[in-house]
Amino acid sequence: MPRVRYMPDHRAVEALQEETLLQASLREAIPHAHACGGHARCSTCRVFIVQGIEYCSPPNDREQTMSERLHFGPEIRLACQTKISGDVEIRRLVLDEEDEELTDQLGAKVAPAPVGEEKLLAILFADIRGFTSFAERLPPYDVVHVLNRYFHQVGQAITRHGGEINNYIGDGLMALFGLDCKAEAAIKAVCAALDMLDAVERLRPYLENVYTQSFQIGIGVHFGEVVIGSIGHDQTRRMTAIGDAVNFASRIESANKQAGTRFLISEDTFDEVKDRIQTGKSVELPLAGKSGCYTLYEVVGLK
Repeated sequence: MPRVRYMPDHRAVEALQEETLLQASLREAIPHAHACGGHARCSTCRVFIVQGIEYCSPPNDREQTMSERLHFGPEIRLACQTKISGDVEIRRLVLDEEDEELTDQLGAKVAPAPVGEEKLLAILFADIRGFTSFAERLPPYDVVHVLNRYFHQVGQAITRHGGEINNYIGDGLMALFGLDCKAEAAIKAVCAALDMLDAVERLRPYLENVYTQSFQIGIGVHFGEVVIGSIGHDQTRRMTAIGDAVNFASRIESANKQAGTRFLISEDTFDEVKDRIQTGKSVELPLAGKSGCYTLYEVVGLK
């Protein structure tokens, strides 16, 4: 039987008759990303044929369509469609430790809070810059894969500093710090934001290697009073934060575009953390939906 050698795993397995490369991977418990379930509707199972391309079946119509759409060279094949008649060596292009952990994305749910409970929290908003143009070149399943990968990495930064992601808005998110205890909520949010920026930088080589493009994010943090409660209808009810402080944090995140920054905090947040952070420029800007101008501070690191 023909054999498949996997790099960088340095494992070799036999491929059964009429079995695709992806089926061989899954049968042998080799982790292999396949977001669309093996129907050639995404490219996450793509592999690079290191040796033995002459033993690979010709691309079928579905694979050819995807290949033309993403401008694959002849050595890039969809594992879910490719069968072999002789020994090949392949390198998977969408697989590492992060991909293996993506199945654990659900995370812990926050227990509903009493309706109308007032709290002082740090509210963090983050949004991907230019994600629409990034995503328009990719199949929908790949877009979902990239977002899951991104949310997984920045989510780790948030939970590591005691925050909880409360809401996803497209490619954006809102995280809350201080739900259990307001002490240090502001500095925890700032530390999480800096780690999120680092996480995106670590993600950049992966995106450029797999998709030949990357992205940046903008982050805004505000420390203020919100109302915590269970919002929604019947089974869709969930705990969330509402109030002017939430809207303010969202506006601060958006102000990064005008300020030419990646991470801005409000003056209230600055008062809480000023002795522990390194700042770049400060800007005074009008914010959408707010009257007057507001002083915002760029955070570039910790002291």
